[in-house]
Amino acid sequence: MIEKVVLASNNAHKIREFKSILSKENIELIPQAKLNIPEAEETGSTFIENAIIKARNASLLSGLPALSDDSGIEVDALGGRPGVFSARYAGLECDDNLNNKLLLEELNGVPINQRTARYHCCIVFLPNFNSSAPRVFNSTWEGKIGLQEEGHKGFGYDPLFYLPELKCTAAELPEAKKNAISHRGKALRLFSQDLDKIIKI
Repeated sequence: MIEKVVLASNNAHKIREFKSILSKENIELIPQAKLNIPEAEETGSTFIENAIIKARNASLLSGLPALSDDSGIEVDALGGRPGVFSARYAGLECDDNLNNKLLLEELNGVPINQRTARYHCCIVFLPNFNSSAPRVFNSTWEGKIGLQEEGHKGFGYDPLFYLPELKCTAAELPEAKKNAISHRGKALRLFSQDLDKIIKI
């Protein structure tokens, strides 16, 4: 039996990554937009809080188990910013280009060895909306913020997220390679490993 799970995201790039990484699991991911579920207001101060808010909203309005993600980039030279505000770093109506532009401006003059950063992903699974014990899966992806954008794949801060060991940015990686080593890929594989314990299939 395939279990239906609502995916608490309207981000087309994230939805594609979720479906690709979990393609072999016996679950059917239903993006919340297909059920006319509006996005929840992200009022939390941490990735975990926001992921729980989104999962609870999607589960409440769908009557289904929910899977959510809250993620962002933490830059050490900026004291961990933009963090939970990564998606709206340059303002509520911003886009990836404006966010990346602002990040480069704020790091202007900072040498590459001091531009360490990490992507952080928090995945939350809720079996029902009033569950008091959400399952949480965290992972990070270490790198540096490059001096300029490179690559046209991926999304978000990927063109700036430089991987010294691979000598390229996340936006230069093939999709399968990125999913194998990214923060979201690692967190979703932790979810997959625990799947038989948290959902009836």
